[in-house]
Amino acid sequence: MDARKSTSPALRAGLAAMVLVLAAAPLVMPVYWTIILTEIFIMGLFAMSFNLLLGYTGLLSFGQAGFFGVGAYAAALLILNNCSSLGLILAAGILGGGVAAAVIGYFCVKRDEIYFAMITLGFGMMLYTIAHNWIEVTGGSDGLPVSAVPAFGFAGLEIQLAEPRNMYLFVLAVSLGEVYLLWRLVRSPFGLLLSAVRENKERLAFVGANVAVVRLVSFTIAGALAGLAGGLFCLFNCMATPDFMHWSYSARPVLMTILGGSGIFLGPACGAAIFFVLEQLITNVTENWMIVLGAILIPVVVYFPRGILGTVWARLHREREGGRS
Repeated sequence: MDARKSTSPALRAGLAAMVLVLAAAPLVMPVYWTIILTEIFIMGLFAMSFNLLLGYTGLLSFGQAGFFGVGAYAAALLILNNCSSLGLILAAGILGGGVAAAVIGYFCVKRDEIYFAMITLGFGMMLYTIAHNWIEVTGGSDGLPVSAVPAFGFAGLEIQLAEPRNMYLFVLAVSLGEVYLLWRLVRSPFGLLLSAVRENKERLAFVGANVAVVRLVSFTIAGALAGLAGGLFCLFNCMATPDFMHWSYSARPVLMTILGGSGIFLGPACGAAIFFVLEQLITNVTENWMIVLGAILIPVVVYFPRGILGTVWARLHREREGGRS
């Protein structure tokens, strides 16, 4: 799971089997859980964009929801202007999130720790206010409802994404593609630069690297990925609203990353699955599900300091190394 480690044949086989199971899941799952799993994929991608900042670059951002919302609005505006190309719609989400992140990141990346976090929070709330008040473009508090999602053209066929199973497979395919690209990124020389920024930015600057530029590129890529997740969520939810940009929405990827494991490549995706499954199970018992979830988070932080997936992965690695010695 950790991108800095080489993947074993057994791990690759396990991941391939997991992909096959996920692809076949809609054939046996109820439609309700198919919809829930689709949302998990989207939010998992959103959380992984945040983890590129926190887990790999060492930057805590509280404004990631702003780029998620920009991507959703970019997708909604294209659909409402009769764009029928899903590729262009998602590209608009990526471009919107990336450009917004590049502009905002320029003012943020030279600051550290709590100052960086507070600046991103401030910019995120600015984006929320713009979306809430610019009624002519964003629809204000009502948002932009999307009545008809364009069909997906494949092999001469038009596949209707309004069908939950079709939407599930489309989101799964897009998510897997972006996860693969992100995997290659964090394993590249640039990924090593990100880890170096996180571990010791002063030493990195001493050997001639421009830390601010590295941070800005990371921030822009994370914003573009968040914009893609926002575009997918607009297609899935048939709506773009200012609520997507609220600071409380930025807490979601933070929570998911903590649950799954910061710095573990698939940790945030695991955290997203845990978060949504717990939400569904707890809401069947009580409406005050956030209280129960908070009570669950306390022992998770105490007994799983690297997140659930991160702690399990570290223990398995120690046992494997112990067996070799």
